[in-house]
Amino acid sequence: MLKRVADGVLVHESEFVRTNTVVVEGRDGVLLIDPGVTGSEIDCLANDLRELGRPVVAGFSTHPHWDHLLWHARLGSAPRYGTARGAATARAQASDAGVKARIAEHLPPEIAGRVPLDLLGLITGLPAETTRIPWDGPRIRIIEHQAHAPGHASLLIEEHGVLVAGDMLSDVLVPMLDLNGTVDPIEDYLAALRLLDDVARHAEVVIPGHGSTGGADQLRARIDQDRAYVHALRDSRDAGDPRVGPSAEPGWEWVSDVHAGQLRRLAGRSERG
Repeated sequence: MLKRVADGVLVHESEFVRTNTVVVEGRDGVLLIDPGVTGSEIDCLANDLRELGRPVVAGFSTHPHWDHLLWHARLGSAPRYGTARGAATARAQASDAGVKARIAEHLPPEIAGRVPLDLLGLITGLPAETTRIPWDGPRIRIIEHQAHAPGHASLLIEEHGVLVAGDMLSDVLVPMLDLNGTVDPIEDYLAALRLLDDVARHAEVVIPGHGSTGGADQLRARIDQDRAYVHALRDSRDAGDPRVGPSAEPGWEWVSDVHAGQLRRLAGRSERG
């Protein structure tokens, strides 16, 4: 079910790790950001848009992780955009003939066999340094950085004051660093938070890739909380983050395992360095 969170902006939340699909209304149709996750959910999204009389005229993938690269034939054949680096990473993944089988094999039991992978990752990269999504709708600023994934983009829907954060600024997930493809994942993440800090004054609503939509006060609080968490990771100390440990939201206890894994891998990188 679509929920309006601001003028011209709606959100559909998946049952799978509270993944948010963002719908932005334009003059002739809508822009879909990160549609997902199960086939029935995307089918429901297509039905809702049909009832609204709003065709899909463009798509955008915030970053090249499978749950943000999904599509369905019922959404049509509109161009699907991403940053140049994000799209190049998605294409490289798609060139591996076995990637869809491996994703399907490792899906959690609750969604196994229910995720449409046929159109996975068919993303058109925008020219490097592009700062706006090319579509006939509200001006959407692309804020590219290298936190979490190569070519990750957060999006500022300027006239509606909405920041679509991608996989950042979540109330249930701690910052998840890109520990595979970057030389300095800590600094990359802190640099991304500085970029979001710079645009936060223009936003009244924040939509994370996973978790709850928040207002301007929560936007600021989440930036500060994520920065404190990353600083604690850098210093190998306890951040006292409520998203980790016994204070975590019920059903999200596994985030503590993510946190422990990041500590181990960063310690290993430091020893090798």
